[in-house]
Amino acid sequence: MGGRKKPALLICLVLTVALLGGAAPRCAALNPRMLFLVKPDPIVLRDHGGALLTGDNLTVNLLFYGRFTPAQRAIVVDFVRSLSVSAAAPLPGAGPPSVASWWRTTSLYRGGGGARLRLGRQILVDERMSLGRTLSLGNVTALARAAGHHRGAITAVLTAADVPVASFCVSRCGVHDHDRGGAHGRARYTYLWAGNPAQQCPGQCAWPFHRPTYGPQTPPLVPPNGDAGVDGMVISLAALLAGTVTNPYGDGYYKGDAGAGLEAATACAGIFGSGAYPGYPGKLLTDPATGASYNAVGLGGRKYLLPALWDPTTSQCKTLV
Repeated sequence: MGGRKKPALLICLVLTVALLGGAAPRCAALNPRMLFLVKPDPIVLRDHGGALLTGDNLTVNLLFYGRFTPAQRAIVVDFVRSLSVSAAAPLPGAGPPSVASWWRTTSLYRGGGGARLRLGRQILVDERMSLGRTLSLGNVTALARAAGHHRGAITAVLTAADVPVASFCVSRCGVHDHDRGGAHGRARYTYLWAGNPAQQCPGQCAWPFHRPTYGPQTPPLVPPNGDAGVDGMVISLAALLAGTVTNPYGDGYYKGDAGAGLEAATACAGIFGSGAYPGYPGKLLTDPATGASYNAVGLGGRKYLLPALWDPTTSQCKTLV
């Protein structure tokens, strides 16, 4: 997959791993420590001119590796299904912002209309953990490759709480990358990985639903779906999907070194609502029945907490509330 650059910002730690296909992956990752650092505005992500993922027929294929309960899978599936329903911003007094209105910010990149995501035809479940209980990043690549259906698709490999992945928690909460497939190995496709941090590092990758390992020790928030691990994983998944469509092949929108720079969501790490500062996620909505914190509502009224995204029209981190 070519040469790699040494990261300058610790967002992606390039590891020496033995991949099935070769060297360590190019990656744009969520660094757990970055969740507690709010970058000052303005931040400018440079458009490097490479292809973005756009269009109406982009699917997200989900591969659940390890044991997820049906309820946990439903949280993730409903999130993906909610991304591209009517994306119109709510009128004043018309209710909370939608998941789709959050995703709509990605359509502002290069003014190309963005990507309309839909749930893929496959929702794969690998409860037997065919590649073992501990995975390398090369294993993640192999799982994404084996999932097939790459044309017009993003494959999301999601690992259960008891499945260690190389550098999970140490330097990342998830990663997105690309590879080549097809009969002649010429077709590029994208994939991502995010892990459930409930057992391994809730204080790093499930913040603000768990007391942080680093930074100001603020009380944790109540997760909107009652599952700190999966609600935290959705934050990672959301950020990685935004990074995938706006910087799919490492030459789209980012700031810093290729493969180690800030992207659409990581440029706004730790910001979930207006007025955020280190250790404080910002102004959020509260469910009066459960006390849970959220900032977006999906299909069926399911609530989520989603990260701020960098808005290329204002060079600011855009929040929903």
